[in-house]
Amino acid sequence: MVAEAVPELASLPDLMRASTPRPPWRGLLLLWLAALLVDLWGIQQGPLRDWDESLVARVALELSEKPWPQVLLPSFWGVPYENKPPGAHWLIAASIQLWRSAGMGPAGALPPEWLVRLAPALGSSLLSPLLGLVQWQLRPGRRADALWTAAVALTLLPLARHAHLAMLDGLQLTAMAALWLGLLRARGETPLLPGLLAGLAASGLLLLKAPVALPVLAVSLLLRWAERDLDRRAWRWLLLGIALGLAPGLTWHGWHLAWRGDSALVMWGRQGLARVVSSVENHAGGPIPPLIQVLISGWPWLLLWPTGITMAWRERRSRWGRWCLGLTGLASLLVLPLQTQLPWYSLVLWPPFCLCCGPALAQLVQGRLSQTLQQGIARIWLTIGILLLAVLPLRGLSASLATAAGLTLPAGAALVGAGVVLGGSQRPRSQRSLAAWGLVLGWCLSLLLLFSSPVWNWELNQTPAIAPLLPLVSRASRPGELGSLPLLVEEGMHKRPSLRWYAQEALPEPQQAIHSSRALLLVSRAESPERSALAGNLGIGGIHGRSCRLDRRGSQGWNRWLCGPAGADPRLSDVVPDSP
Repeated sequence: MVAEAVPELASLPDLMRASTPRPPWRGLLLLWLAALLVDLWGIQQGPLRDWDESLVARVALELSEKPWPQVLLPSFWGVPYENKPPGAHWLIAASIQLWRSAGMGPAGALPPEWLVRLAPALGSSLLSPLLGLVQWQLRPGRRADALWTAAVALTLLPLARHAHLAMLDGLQLTAMAALWLGLLRARGETPLLPGLLAGLAASGLLLLKAPVALPVLAVSLLLRWAERDLDRRAWRWLLLGIALGLAPGLTWHGWHLAWRGDSALVMWGRQGLARVVSSVENHAGGPIPPLIQVLISGWPWLLLWPTGITMAWRERRSRWGRWCLGLTGLASLLVLPLQTQLPWYSLVLWPPFCLCCGPALAQLVQGRLSQTLQQGIARIWLTIGILLLAVLPLRGLSASLATAAGLTLPAGAALVGAGVVLGGSQRPRSQRSLAAWGLVLGWCLSLLLLFSSPVWNWELNQTPAIAPLLPLVSRASRPGELGSLPLLVEEGMHKRPSLRWYAQEALPEPQQAIHSSRALLLVSRAESPERSALAGNLGIGGIHGRSCRLDRRGSQGWNRWLCGPAGADPRLSDVVPDSP
């Protein structure tokens, strides 16, 4: 029934067996539509998280309110923002402006989470088909390799999850793939347009994470030069196109330097190169954290990675072998030496991973790997699938097991099916192909179930969660005069960009607020303001000596108190109803 509704799915095995100079456009289009579905599904789930999402959202919101040419200079709560270039922020700001122009939100309202995440998700979805096209350039005529490469990129959890976040990393990977595609398409005597594509992609990197652009462009050019198929005239045209494409990125950095002076170098130094030699905020680095990320998150294709690397080494004199090994080395040099490691830094490793695993998966499906290796991979998939399905009978024991059983059911069933079919040496190629596509489909269904739940939107060591505080700090919960009072939140929460985003104000330092205002709002989990952590930190002159009353009840022990001068009845406005 599915094959009749979507004829392309039924013809995928035939597409992959064909040898034609035309890329498998229809197959890649279907995989891009699947990537759109996976990357957009559930982006409305959960609040914007710390730190990057809320920070990116605030910078984009301020850019959306600026006229030309002030829009070229990003700010964060009115202070010059110098950590990252504003490429992704401009895209989000444009989405916010369109949303406002369409009258979809009341005046002064924050844009919804899905809108803030929309542009990064759309841009990140292009990575799957772009990597398929890159593979086609590396192994022309091998449709299976291109399609399986795109399928691997589609189903990797780290890529899909970060596509849901208002962050720069997914767009960065898309720009890298576009740069490689431009260089690989350069042929003939005047490759100006491919060079322009590569240059524009490099400009994208300069406007996303500037320090990454230089090594990526340099190593990619070195790999292209090593092919020795372009003469001097062709290289002049290629470099001209790259220079034209680089103009927007270089122009912005020149403008930024002219306006902000030495502070414009922060994104190259403290936010870039310094992370190679020093650890920021106790995020200790070295090669171990990213390697652990790969070992945990590379399923179900991790078993194919050693095979892909081995194949690339054997074919190291070919275009694919050279680029596969070269890009893997580039990604390793960008990530493994860093002394500051965050989970999303390892995302750079995944595009080369896909380019190596795609041909290995094609070999597995076509039965061209050694019998021992094929059966080993199939048995491990079968074992993991059985373990995932074994959670199903235990779902009644706890809510966590019930959630896990629901999320992993399609992936577990698909692993079992792929393990059974691909482990048999006498299976027809059509059955093997359908079993592998069934694994892709099952994994995608599990991703959709994951993104339908709030489970996917976990934070990075940011406790407590901000969701219970939102009804207490949001601007809508502080009507009238309450909106003008300083808002104090204990446990250092005033420093978290997510809380500032939803409060729609830069929350003050407690000491500053205590001395600058007679009345204030205190959000605390203590039984009373006098027992709060802030009261102990600020002393008698702080919360002690003020008259406080309960203003609004929250959840998970959080409450909001209205505190005024000692001996006064703090009644600046009517009591706000309790939050649900």
